[in-house]
Amino acid sequence: MRQLLPETELAPAAALALLCGSAAAVVVWKWLSKRHIQKKMEEARRTRDEGVKKMAKAVQQFREQVPSDKTDAILSLPLLELAGRLQEGSLSPRTVLYTYIQKALEVTQQTNCVQYFIPECEEQLQEIQQQREKGLLYGIPVSIKDHIGHEGHLSTCGLVKFLGTPEQEDSVLVKVLKRQGAIPFAKTNVPQSLFNYDCSNLIFGQTLNPLNHQKTPGGSSGGEGALIAGGGSLLGIGSDVGGSIRLPCSFCGLCGLKPTAKRLSLSGISGPVNGIVSVPCALGPIARDVDSLALCMKALLCEEMFRLDPTVPRIPFSEEVYSSSAPLRIGYYDTDGYFPLPPCMQRAVHETKEALQAAGHKLVLFSPLHIHHVMTELFLKTFFADGGHAWLDVFTGNIVDPSLKPQVNFCRIPRLGKKMLALILKPLFPRMADYLNALCGMR
Repeated sequence: MRQLLPETELAPAAALALLCGSAAAVVVWKWLSKRHIQKKMEEARRTRDEGVKKMAKAVQQFREQVPSDKTDAILSLPLLELAGRLQEGSLSPRTVLYTYIQKALEVTQQTNCVQYFIPECEEQLQEIQQQREKGLLYGIPVSIKDHIGHEGHLSTCGLVKFLGTPEQEDSVLVKVLKRQGAIPFAKTNVPQSLFNYDCSNLIFGQTLNPLNHQKTPGGSSGGEGALIAGGGSLLGIGSDVGGSIRLPCSFCGLCGLKPTAKRLSLSGISGPVNGIVSVPCALGPIARDVDSLALCMKALLCEEMFRLDPTVPRIPFSEEVYSSSAPLRIGYYDTDGYFPLPPCMQRAVHETKEALQAAGHKLVLFSPLHIHHVMTELFLKTFFADGGHAWLDVFTGNIVDPSLKPQVNFCRIPRLGKKMLALILKPLFPRMADYLNALCGMR
């Protein structure tokens, strides 16, 4: 007969077996989860590559018909002149579109700035030629930031969780662009969760600055900045909360505008975190010069936008105010006492001041009030009112991009740990202590 072990000997063995089995199950589960994520990312990259091949084939057919010297001349035209030639018919929308697709293919090969080309741009090309009236952006190729909704395409925000769910319809902004004759042809890269001043995510990779491949183009509209600065687009739409248009424009030598929040419709725009109403997002144009920004705003602030989105104030673009040469009283400052300003930026402010004075405007030096209170109490504490939990939730089922790990790890510190660190750092690094206290959330 088989001899049975005493229960006192069986219990530790069973516990050990259960522990080892549980640990193995966790390891296998994590491996399967990671493999699932990798497969979704690989599928997204394959879709992108297929789109690139399709556009490259279309461009090749186009190049066999149009000489390169003609396309080079098109790329050198500023937006206003290009728009004028398209309106009068001396240039065809087809020639302009494929010229910019060809250039965008070159730029993204060097900088990895385009997530997806929009093959429906060829259909849009046919549609605008059938419109009764030519819109202000007739025949102008336009690039759009990743999270601006376009029917049939992903708005990923650089996150795996948004893969596999293409948009069911165009955002209001894309509808208005098309109504004005523009041709959206590419969606551009963004940092993971849009919450970074770099431009990298694990799905589509790192975007490089076209002026210096060792540098970042900035974020979160970094793909737009890189594509336009590289010459692959002459007008793009980005978004900005805390510098996401302004920083890429600064880093890439471009012009950009962050309008007042809700000046342009946000309907159909995706975001990683919903419900942040105190620090609103604003859509705005990015281009090579100020006149291009003005033309874009003039085109977008039209009856079509006001009709499609009644929440947008019915205030059209004022050509009279924009074109006026009346002297203005302009306030300026070269430091706010909170953010250290590098010498190059101070020089830019003073050169701008001198140019405006030479044009007859009155410049008034002023100091912004209560910047520390605004940053700590009104921006950080409202943005992280829940201690950053809603933002951390977007990484559930995602691998965190290395460029974002420091911020994520900071948020993951337990509330008590943040409080203790803030107390220790307060004498030496008061701003870091304020940041940690803000990350604790409001209770």
